[in-house]
Amino acid sequence: MKQRIFRNARIVTATEEFTGSVVIEDGLIQRVDRGDTSVTGAEDWAGDWLMPGLVKVHTDNLEKHLSPRPGVLWNAHSAMLVHDAQCAAAGITTVLDSVVIGDLDEGGARSQTQHTSIAALHQCRDESLMRVAHLLHLRCELSAPDMLEVFHQYADDTLLTLVSMMDHTPGQRQWRDMASYRRYTERNGRYNEAEFDAMIAQRKADQQAYSLPHRVEIVRECQARNLPMASHDDTLLSDIAQAVEERVVMSEFPTTIEAAQAARAAGMAIIMGGPNMVKGGSHSGNVSAAELAQLDLLDIFSSDYVPSSLLLATFMLSALDGWTLPKAVRTVTCNPARAIGLQDRGEISPGLRADLLRVRMNRAGMPMVIETWFGGTRAF
Repeated sequence: MKQRIFRNARIVTATEEFTGSVVIEDGLIQRVDRGDTSVTGAEDWAGDWLMPGLVKVHTDNLEKHLSPRPGVLWNAHSAMLVHDAQCAAAGITTVLDSVVIGDLDEGGARSQTQHTSIAALHQCRDESLMRVAHLLHLRCELSAPDMLEVFHQYADDTLLTLVSMMDHTPGQRQWRDMASYRRYTERNGRYNEAEFDAMIAQRKADQQAYSLPHRVEIVRECQARNLPMASHDDTLLSDIAQAVEERVVMSEFPTTIEAAQAARAAGMAIIMGGPNMVKGGSHSGNVSAAELAQLDLLDIFSSDYVPSSLLLATFMLSALDGWTLPKAVRTVTCNPARAIGLQDRGEISPGLRADLLRVRMNRAGMPMVIETWFGGTRAF
């Protein structure tokens, strides 16, 4: 592969920021130097930031393309490739595609797309159609009756990198606020009082019947395979205590400061959503990402349902007291990479993958991805 040199760039390493140059060759970073260079053929980045490619461990973006409107299902291969292109344009070079298994809505979009989306993920990778790296994150809806059967089909999938355990039963965790839950459930159609009450009763009955036995089995299967596990919407100290006992390594979207503090004390990585940071709070009325960041209780940003939120959230985070741009960049690069066992990316350092971003601040004060490089090849 041809050697490339990027000069006059504001390089963001894991610990500092400086103007310098980077040499890449054969898909790897060969050298990182301070100051300018006069080497012939070096590409002038004109003071733009040079950052590691972003790594995201949780995204709902694929779902938006699989079911763009209520009742509409899209071709999974087409959805996957558009999702991939959006990730590259957002500066994301490694993405764990989050596929929910277990559908709380009988016959819902998730139950109709879980298999086709995973098949499309493999086929598009096998045909080298992807711009960036894609792996699999199974999001297990514990109270769904069919969840365990589907999990067993994919427990040994070669792309499976992370398993998260969720319980979206109303009245607890994410949905403690029933008014927020009703607004969310009625986004695609209204319930009358009798229908809403019946739905709540069914959700709670399913939780009673399935959540705990399903969780026990998922933990057993993941431990046997050394698969990293994440808990989801931890709220109470008992939620964290349970996760610690199960050897869960990440707390996704804790809903309270108390849960986040307990996760930190237990050595769990704390994940919050980029949209929460950008929008200034949780759409469910739970603790905000900024609140946790100000208490230094934030390790990883997830893009959740907006790929472009990662970069914007990073720069917003860097403006908070106690945060710097290198520390903020770690939440979307090396921290998530290390949390899922990837040691070969996430930093601007010799010997690592040349997954790189060129970022420029526009006149409106928004960081913009100008170029995305994946393994030394331009992906956007």
